[in-house]
Amino acid sequence: MQPTPRRIRPHRRTAALTSVALLTLAVSTSAGSGHPVAGSTSAAGPVAPVRTSSLGPCMISGATGVQMSEGIPTAAGYARSTGTVRALNLMVDFSDAPGQGSALDRFGEFFPQTTDWFRTSSYGRLDYRPQAPIGSWLRMPKPFKEYGIERGAPFDPGYRELVQDIVSTADPKVDFQDYELLNVLITPNAGPSALDTVLSVTFAGNTEAPVADGVPVANASFVYSRQDDGSGSYAETGYRVLPHENGHVFGLPDLYTQDGGGAVGHWDIMSEDWGADNDLLGWHKWKLGWLDDSQVDCAAGAGTTEHLLTPLAEPGTGGKLVFVPVDARTGYAVELRTRAGNDEAVCKTGVLIYKVDADVDTGHGPVSVVDSTKDSGGCTRSPNVHAELSDAVFSPGQYFKDLRTGIRITVAGTDPEGNHRVYVTRA
Repeated sequence: MQPTPRRIRPHRRTAALTSVALLTLAVSTSAGSGHPVAGSTSAAGPVAPVRTSSLGPCMISGATGVQMSEGIPTAAGYARSTGTVRALNLMVDFSDAPGQGSALDRFGEFFPQTTDWFRTSSYGRLDYRPQAPIGSWLRMPKPFKEYGIERGAPFDPGYRELVQDIVSTADPKVDFQDYELLNVLITPNAGPSALDTVLSVTFAGNTEAPVADGVPVANASFVYSRQDDGSGSYAETGYRVLPHENGHVFGLPDLYTQDGGGAVGHWDIMSEDWGADNDLLGWHKWKLGWLDDSQVDCAAGAGTTEHLLTPLAEPGTGGKLVFVPVDARTGYAVELRTRAGNDEAVCKTGVLIYKVDADVDTGHGPVSVVDSTKDSGGCTRSPNVHAELSDAVFSPGQYFKDLRTGIRITVAGTDPEGNHRVYVTRA
């Protein structure tokens, strides 16, 4: 059996973003405006969504210095997550790792799949437009080995030099002012296989980024080798490393930990991006401006409140998320997950409950899913999916209770349309 990537990825990206944050990140993120703005050209600093006062208690926030906090709202510095967003794609090779095949074939490994994934997840609110103005391999002035990049390392001298060389080489042919983010699609033969070490990494909100055409190249995702696990599914699933990396560009943290996907499983692409398709958590959709405030219930008051959840994957105006704040930094999110949209790997449908902690750094478990069927072994047989949490959702008649706070979340039943009724009780 080939090694599972989730045992490798945490070690490299957690370390990478920890070091990058200290050196180069504005450690706050940006939520979108909630609706597309046709023709918008702003490169960064999204319009902060207008939050209703009733949702105030649910807008948890982390302490200063938390790396990619799950808090809402988030400050400017990352790429916009709504409206028209143009992604510059540069296919890069080296003298000691010449590009394999056509550079546009490398581009085709990620598009239009990535565009379609974002359109589906955002309910059409993110108009992601990839462009490749240089249709050939962009050769770097130094061999790959001379940059000293062995893993998804921090923005160290090797990466500084590589990014500067990419900008200098591309600048005569590219107007960087035309783009909101950069994808560097490196030839897969540069560096080790992803099965051994995953190099792919994102530098977002980078305050030390080189400037090109008067704008800092501050939000850039690097993709190296192919995420091919040998199962024969690469053509359908290999692109998913890019939506994950771009999630960082939009301000989302890594949800896996040193134990891989053990905290969130396959319920969010920021946890597991190998194998079968999966969506984002409802909390992230609200954070990115893909859910309206009217679709979020804030269960902050004492007593019992009733809430109707419609499937998260389905577009529409129904309720998509219930949040139960515990304090100013933490709370429980409740949503209905079904096998639809980007959630093709869902093997048990139902109400997903998870705790969000805005005070926890990226890669250290800012989100943890509550498992309704502990030690069951899960229900999935899909490769590269954390099986134990695959059946974590709650069904009608089940409930979760936080013994410390007394908060109780009960799934009461369904209606003919498949919506789920949930009751939240708190002292």
